[in-house]
Amino acid sequence: MTDNNDNDFAALGLAAPFLAAIAEAGYTTPTPIQKQAIPLVLAGRDLLAAAQTGTGKTAAFTLPALQLLAAHPAHPQRPGRPRALVLTPTRELAAQVAESVRTYGAHTALTSLVVFGGVGINPQIAALKKRVDILVATPGRLLDLVGQRCVDLGGVEILVLDEADRMLDMGFIRDIRKILALLPKKRQNLLFSATFSEEIRALAAGLLDRPAQVEVAPRNTAAELVEQSVYLIGQKQKRELLAWLIKERQWFQALVFTRTKHGANKLAEYLGRHDIEAAAIHGNKSQSARTRALANFKDGSLPVLVATDIAARGLDIEQLPQVVNFELPNVPEDYVHRIGRTGRAGAAGHAISLVAPEEMKLLTAIERLTKRKIARAEAQGFVASVAANGDAANTESPTTDRMRAGGETTVAPKRPTRHKPFNNMPANNGRRAKKRAYQERGK
Repeated sequence: MTDNNDNDFAALGLAAPFLAAIAEAGYTTPTPIQKQAIPLVLAGRDLLAAAQTGTGKTAAFTLPALQLLAAHPAHPQRPGRPRALVLTPTRELAAQVAESVRTYGAHTALTSLVVFGGVGINPQIAALKKRVDILVATPGRLLDLVGQRCVDLGGVEILVLDEADRMLDMGFIRDIRKILALLPKKRQNLLFSATFSEEIRALAAGLLDRPAQVEVAPRNTAAELVEQSVYLIGQKQKRELLAWLIKERQWFQALVFTRTKHGANKLAEYLGRHDIEAAAIHGNKSQSARTRALANFKDGSLPVLVATDIAARGLDIEQLPQVVNFELPNVPEDYVHRIGRTGRAGAAGHAISLVAPEEMKLLTAIERLTKRKIARAEAQGFVASVAANGDAANTESPTTDRMRAGGETTVAPKRPTRHKPFNNMPANNGRRAKKRAYQERGK
């Protein structure tokens, strides 16, 4: 959001307490998704909304939902019986939404709580013994609390599914259906998604009642302010190239994506051994470790954060300059989500991808989805080493002798393979040895 006209948010129908909170947060001009969604939500409409990541869609549902609840207070309200429920796929996104609820509801008497897994459940149970107007939750932990009779969903007036496409990708559809069965039939439903897949449209058809539809960007379009480029590089040279780029380009804040948790750990360890401070963030990390790594990354004390797609979904980092796809995602839509971490709220950003020959099909799928040919780049001056550098288990015995990113390779000759005899039998001569053994036994 950029400074422009102080009355822009007022024109959307927001009341004074929320205009004050918006001003205190430093915003004056609504984003396109906010301009379209806020009046519709305030009018009580069900909503199916899609917008590129980083366009301010959290405020697009948080602000009007808070105003609707504040305008019609419920009396009396039992503890553990929320009036609004926001479901998110990840802990980080849940925490981000909860922070927005607190920020924009600062001048109201509304209360809120965020619950998710990976942390102790007892403090959450204790908090639910008090009044909670807005509950932000991940599906699994919410069902755990319902099972312990700590949450009553019978009073929900507004339901928000945030990042609904990711919830479906992560296999939460069964949990979502269980939760929907616990909600009152009469309620307002808001479904927000970065993309409109056929699965999302099917979910919306069964959930929403004559919804308004808002789509502020073409389907699956990558952020226009993100400068994208590709380095063609062998898989075994990627780590060296990444370390070289971080040092050569003096990146002070880079979010790096890997496909797996194990890969994130190994890459963070490799960078650390090469004098680049890095931390991994993924589902196997404790919540305290994830929170600490994210806080250090946000304040600039940690230059590199290595993340999996699930852990990074919902990360909101202002002015993030650099995103790196260390490995391309298997699902092309995830590329859009990844690079959407940079180029947010009108700021420029950069996204590079390190692409091995075996990933070219994935790159083609991404370019087909985004309808854009991504520029190929070369790392002038980079030459990968061949000699083992003492990485122990991390050493990958490269066959490539020298390699310039995006350039030609010189392949070292392979040494002849020598097979040791097994059980003192000549190599590749097992049948003859067995025959001789039987003959000897028959003598």
